[in-house]
Amino acid sequence: MIVAGIIGATGYVGVELVRLLLAHPEVSSLALSSVSFEGQNIVDVYPNLRGMLRGKTDGVLTGADAVVAAADVVFTALPHGVAEQYADACVKQGKKLIDLSADFRFDEDEATFVEWYKKPYAFPAMHSESVYGLPEMNREKIRKARVIGNPGCYVTAATLALLPLLEKGLAKTDCVIVDAKSGITGTGRNPSEKNNYSESGESFAPYNVGKHRHQPEIARNCSKAAGKPVNVLFTPHLLPMSRGIIATVYAQTVRPVTEEEVFAIFAERYAEEPFVRVLPLGDTATTKNVRLSNWCDLSIHVVNGGNTVEIVSAIDNMVKGAAGQAVQNMNLISGFPETMGIDAIPAAF
Repeated sequence: MIVAGIIGATGYVGVELVRLLLAHPEVSSLALSSVSFEGQNIVDVYPNLRGMLRGKTDGVLTGADAVVAAADVVFTALPHGVAEQYADACVKQGKKLIDLSADFRFDEDEATFVEWYKKPYAFPAMHSESVYGLPEMNREKIRKARVIGNPGCYVTAATLALLPLLEKGLAKTDCVIVDAKSGITGTGRNPSEKNNYSESGESFAPYNVGKHRHQPEIARNCSKAAGKPVNVLFTPHLLPMSRGIIATVYAQTVRPVTEEEVFAIFAERYAEEPFVRVLPLGDTATTKNVRLSNWCDLSIHVVNGGNTVEIVSAIDNMVKGAAGQAVQNMNLISGFPETMGIDAIPAAF
């Protein structure tokens, strides 16, 4: 069994980690920290946890250094540009770190990180230690890693939709379109104009058009899968619901294809993947059917005379898009069954 620590336990991703790790059979205890609520009890911040701590934690939110000292595996659910110092501390102390910000999503490609996040690497050596944490791409590397950069939520949905086509060389690479929508939890817990109900309720709109920070991450994954540069046109939208991502991905094909052919490619690619479901032809992926779970549902649609493939990808942005995938990575680096603690059946409604 292990001790898990969460730095940033009171954000949406942090508390989702708390929820999952409290139920994980190989996590003996939790160490929790929060800058905003240090010294307080997490059950006072999130009353849904009252009576549910199960002896794994007293709920008191400590400082980040105390979490690093206590834990075997540390999760950092922090703003971008903060996690590197904790990765350095963990590696020096023989511990492992899983970061849910963008700090370790680009490996040693500091130039791209600086371009999109306007901050140089503070601990460059840590990026030679890090592995990009999408199990469906990097499972064996993840098992051996000491620092993991958890993927972005939009990126997870888009990448899983595109990997089989790009790996087989079936998709043209001059322009792949990712049209994606997220629940409001994707904007974070801190109040803003964007997540204010009067702005987001009963409304549906794109945001950060042409400049969303998940753009280079999607393109990077696609280019690795294709073995050559892929131009990605990505547009995110905000949906008036709490959680979930639905991404409709459009790829022109190098030759006409049939739905049956594309389905066979996806079914083969994901046959052994524990959290990817390729839906039967005629079905369409929806956020409802993956809610509160670590599943990614993919549905396949071939249009335009077989010259265009549309893949609809649905995930829960807080689980497979964030905390659930982080626990999946924790299982891999700890030698636990990959599905342990995150194999809940999706809610029906």
